[in-house]
Amino acid sequence: MLCAPTSLPKEKIRISDLIVISLDGNVISGNKKPSTEFKMHLAIYKNREDVNAVIHAHPVYATAFASSKLALDIPFLPEVILSIGKVPVCTYATPSTDEVVKSILPFVKKTNLLLLQNHGVVTFGKNLEEAYYLLEKLEHTAKIFSIAMTFNGVRPLTKNQILKLYQINETNYKISQKNKITFKEKGKLN
Repeated sequence: MLCAPTSLPKEKIRISDLIVISLDGNVISGNKKPSTEFKMHLAIYKNREDVNAVIHAHPVYATAFASSKLALDIPFLPEVILSIGKVPVCTYATPSTDEVVKSILPFVKKTNLLLLQNHGVVTFGKNLEEAYYLLEKLEHTAKIFSIAMTFNGVRPLTKNQILKLYQINETNYKISQKNKITFKEKGKLN
């Protein structure tokens, strides 16, 4: 896996700064120290054969949700329901430790986006473009949700509205439904 170096601002990273790390955690090439969160990245790659890119970041609004231990799981925007679904919060784990790996493992096979309590976020996908798109969509969603809460609150879509979206998606768009909103009995969200 390619890994960014630790303690170097992302906008300053050049291709020559990247470190190659084997899936057993050994540095294969590179002359800088790898990110201290490389074990989290490795855990995702080891548990998801379909994943070829992982991004860990600290976007303002999404990290605020993570720090408040608030999952982004209210279905309020059609594009969000179809593109990212529900985003869980992993329990707090001290950064750069094996605790982080333990905190993400219950969710890694169920979603491609995670809020890391009091820390940040991690997104992953089949390629870097997809992982970055999810990161941008996550921050966009957290920002809209936050702003809506300052007005009159967030109004979730109804079960029937959500099911209609899924029906349209199935017919026209075929967007992957990894984090699909599900329902308990009597129309309650699961």
